[in-house]
Amino acid sequence: MRARLAFFILRKPLSIPMSEQSAAPKLTLFDVTNLVIGAIIGADIYVASSFGAAYLGPSSLIVWVAAGVIAIVIALCFAQCAAYLPRVGGPYAYAKDAWGPFPGFIVGWSLWLAEWISLAVFPVAFVRYLTFFQPSLDPLIQALVKVLFVAFLIVNNVLGVKAAGRTNDILTIIKLAPLILFVIIGAGYSLLNPATVTSNLTPFAPFGYTSFGLTLVLVFWAYAGFEISTIPADVVENPSKIIPRAIVLGMTIVTVFYLTTNTVLFAVRSSPQLATDLAPLATATVSILGTGSILAILGGLVVSVGALISVTGSDESGMIGTSRLGYALAVDGLFPKIFAKIHPKYKTPYLAIIVQAVTALIASLIGNLGTLVAVSVFFLAVAYAATCASILSFRRRDPEPVFHLRGGAILPIIGVVFSLYLITQCTTPQLEIGLVLLGVGVPMYVIFTPKKELTLLKEELLAPRAMQEERLMQSERFLAHALTHLRKLIVSRSKD
Repeated sequence: MRARLAFFILRKPLSIPMSEQSAAPKLTLFDVTNLVIGAIIGADIYVASSFGAAYLGPSSLIVWVAAGVIAIVIALCFAQCAAYLPRVGGPYAYAKDAWGPFPGFIVGWSLWLAEWISLAVFPVAFVRYLTFFQPSLDPLIQALVKVLFVAFLIVNNVLGVKAAGRTNDILTIIKLAPLILFVIIGAGYSLLNPATVTSNLTPFAPFGYTSFGLTLVLVFWAYAGFEISTIPADVVENPSKIIPRAIVLGMTIVTVFYLTTNTVLFAVRSSPQLATDLAPLATATVSILGTGSILAILGGLVVSVGALISVTGSDESGMIGTSRLGYALAVDGLFPKIFAKIHPKYKTPYLAIIVQAVTALIASLIGNLGTLVAVSVFFLAVAYAATCASILSFRRRDPEPVFHLRGGAILPIIGVVFSLYLITQCTTPQLEIGLVLLGVGVPMYVIFTPKKELTLLKEELLAPRAMQEERLMQSERFLAHALTHLRKLIVSRSKD
């Protein structure tokens, strides 16, 4: 779950004058599609690749398609909200504008909890892929690794260290190359071993579909992030056509990417094996290349290192993103003031980073991967439902925004239904954890109800250039980064 809330990141303001921003070329279909892809694909596939193996077997591939469809619908609703309310803040801003401060706070609190719990997922995932190198890690060593992992991220985020230029290019290749390598060698293996593939994919639904909803909750986590791909419609060429097309196209590419990776995974490794694999992609790579061979060791090493780098990068960006959301709520006076305190030298919300990192570390030490992911999706679904529902309020006030969805209120209602379905598919313990944590927000709101907003900080937070800066960042992520370079190569060769 890379940089789910990257639009909340504290960075140095853009030096682009507002007059130049307004005169800048508007975004094309390719641009917006790339933003959608870059907002979603990250380390999630390393974490969620074998989700569903124990519940549905190979038929969990259907869930990856269903999750993509749900994400498309909700992403279109986010795009509509961005047209009605082109402001940094996402679901928090939409709910507050539609229904008032308290609903806005509850949605913002829910979103913060979702991102905070996601921070706890990645130390767990990091340790799981580390087991490729040391299968029998002592529980105490695992805990120590998580502590060191989080400590590194705290220091890195407080100091505001940013990879620049070619360094970012190299890291992107390192993160993406193992997945492409896995798909290529897995597809080759499948062609040469059809009997093994048939055996692994049959029966297709060994356990039936009774756990479809539970699997959907886990898989959907990999698609979250599309909400930050929605940008103000006035910076897009012909937004009524470009935005929905870009969202559908981008989400389709993401779904195909996920489905391809998982199809190869299930083709080369049986469901019972995947259900117990701690590092499924690395283990499957070794299985393809032949256990014990030098090639297998190198292949597993490449995939594992790629996973470790991706997980680290995702948690780093997620950490600063979550601190930005806490900053947004503190600016409105709804969170403790320490969340709005900026380091005098490094200009980062250092206290927010430390608080959320330490508490996320505790959650990673006591929680398991499935529970953490499902509870995170519960909170995301609350925010998604509120966002889709807010469109109904916006429509009454402004029936003709710059960009509008076809079908009137039908799509937002479907988005609400999908979001509520995700909530209902969480298990009882997961729901209990979610409701208790959500309920903690009520006394927090009472305690921190603002008597006075931090006006200057709020103006900085809501500045249009913050949206512009996020747009520039999204094209630097994972598959979107590779597609940008591919496009540049094609353009340069066509000119020659």
